[in-house]
Amino acid sequence: MADLQKRSSYTPRRAREQRAYRLVKVGGAATAVAVVGLVLDVAGVIGAGIPLIAIIVAVICFVMFRSVTARR
Repeated sequence: MADLQKRSSYTPRRAREQRAYRLVKVGGAATAVAVVGLVLDVAGVIGAGIPLIAIIVAVICFVMFRSVTARR
């Protein structure tokens, strides 16, 4: 029994939940910034740089969220 090894790629459920929650919060904020930024860009108030970066961050958060919540 002394030579039992822990699973190498095991992440506790609580840590996965916290990571998923953080990804949802960041992704949601980035989506809001992107939508507001695109509206302001169309109105000519700001440029398209910030909304573009926010869209990229939102997509990355979505992909990471999917990988965290995927069935094992």
